[in-house]
Amino acid sequence: MRRMVFVFGLIGAAAGLAAPLPALAAPASPVVVFAAASLKNALDAINAEWQKSAGNHAVIDYAASSTLAKQIENAAPADVFISADLKWMNYLDGKKLIADRTRVNLLGNVLVLIAPKDSTVTTTIAPNFPLAKLLGNGRLAMADPAVVPAGIYGKAALTKLGVWPSVAGRVAAAENVRAALLLVSRGEAPLGIVYKTDAAVDPGVKVVATFPPRSVPPIIYPMAVTASSHNPKAAAFAAYLRGPAARKIFEAAGFAVLAPGG
Repeated sequence: MRRMVFVFGLIGAAAGLAAPLPALAAPASPVVVFAAASLKNALDAINAEWQKSAGNHAVIDYAASSTLAKQIENAAPADVFISADLKWMNYLDGKKLIADRTRVNLLGNVLVLIAPKDSTVTTTIAPNFPLAKLLGNGRLAMADPAVVPAGIYGKAALTKLGVWPSVAGRVAAAENVRAALLLVSRGEAPLGIVYKTDAAVDPGVKVVATFPPRSVPPIIYPMAVTASSHNPKAAAFAAYLRGPAARKIFEAAGFAVLAPGG
């Protein structure tokens, strides 16, 4: 009898070993953010702080706002979109690709004229200022003025100042504002138009002059959660970007924070 009990005990123990273990919770998917290239340094720092404080993190894809908007239109799996202008957010909004009531104007910026750090060029930006003459035999680096926000802002400002016709054929059109910045930093272009925040992160360039506010359309960075997002952390990251920790980083980078705290 004792032997039978012993055998049944072994069988029971084996059955217990074979029982399925409780399923471990799958790690939360990172928030996928599509953001304008000019946001890279600030957003990378904010993402690191979010991971440190909340244990969450985002995967951020930086490019021209036009490129990112088209990718979202073509079903790219983005949870949050931050554009460098209203145009491309409006484009997605018009196609119902932005989640209702998540859109907010997050940041503002300033447009500047830059040169390589060792350049001796000086000027004051005013109507009909001699930009073509300042270029010498070189070209003006700027993001593609046909589609990229920084280039669109730049063209609008030069047009209002009466300068665009003199330089329109001498533009080195880059795929995004950071690419335009690099052309100047490398000395491949004598002058360029970028955001103030871009010039601040590259020691290879210096600001020659700042575009007067009245010459440039308001530079606004809207943010929204995409309509296709099912990530529960997307709204949390968007709220974090409106919070005090993110505000501190954005302002240190030179952005104007427009959105109320999250």
